[in-house]
Amino acid sequence: MKLSFDADWYATVTDDPLHISPRFTGDSVDVVQYVNPEERERSLAHTFGSQDRLWDTPDILRFDPDSRNLVGAELQLPYVSAAAETSTRLPVMPAVQRGGLRADEVRDFRHETCTVLCRAPGDTALICLRDLDVLDEPLDARIGIAPDVALLVQHGHVVGWSLTDPARHLTTHFTAPDPTPPVPATRHLLTECLDLITTPVLDDLVDGEPTALARLQAADKALREQHEDRHRADALLELIATYVQDYGNW
Repeated sequence: MKLSFDADWYATVTDDPLHISPRFTGDSVDVVQYVNPEERERSLAHTFGSQDRLWDTPDILRFDPDSRNLVGAELQLPYVSAAAETSTRLPVMPAVQRGGLRADEVRDFRHETCTVLCRAPGDTALICLRDLDVLDEPLDARIGIAPDVALLVQHGHVVGWSLTDPARHLTTHFTAPDPTPPVPATRHLLTECLDLITTPVLDDLVDGEPTALARLQAADKALREQHEDRHRADALLELIATYVQDYGNW
């Protein structure tokens, strides 16, 4: 199967997916091996593909210049959450076909981030789409490029991605997730935090709506007082920290 990324850049699906556990920081899903900013810069310097630049943050997919195989990805979470009635329109997801990617040529490209976040009940999965037009037709394939991470394909184009069980993969930047399963309180607070950082609740925060502000303060308090699953709780605190600083004391 050949896939297109942003019209004129192509990669072929291989039978060799990445064996890297994803790191869900709350605002991105990182399928990478580096553990600090310096290693990240070295990795970008020795690979090719789509990458972030000054004032520009596309989805990042990096390939080895010798083998042309995918070696890492950073996928940005949209901040616009689809309305509940839209989420019910989600197409039946095809079975995951596990596979890697091999670039057709050694050339940089730019891959736009998704604009719409669709959330399964209980946030058991996050489905990120290029736009709502994707919902008008069925998906052709779901390519599992790493554990619980898949690219969504429609008419040969990559139109989004999905992350299964995001609570399990919660972590802070540059840190591997805790291998133990998340506790129920973490799953509940992940849902609350995702509500707070996406529209429409985010718009209420910015407008100073009292109910939204109370929810933000309650989430911050609950995360600080949570004794179990501290690593994931710290990741969620980091996710909402800017909002607490800007709006938490209204």
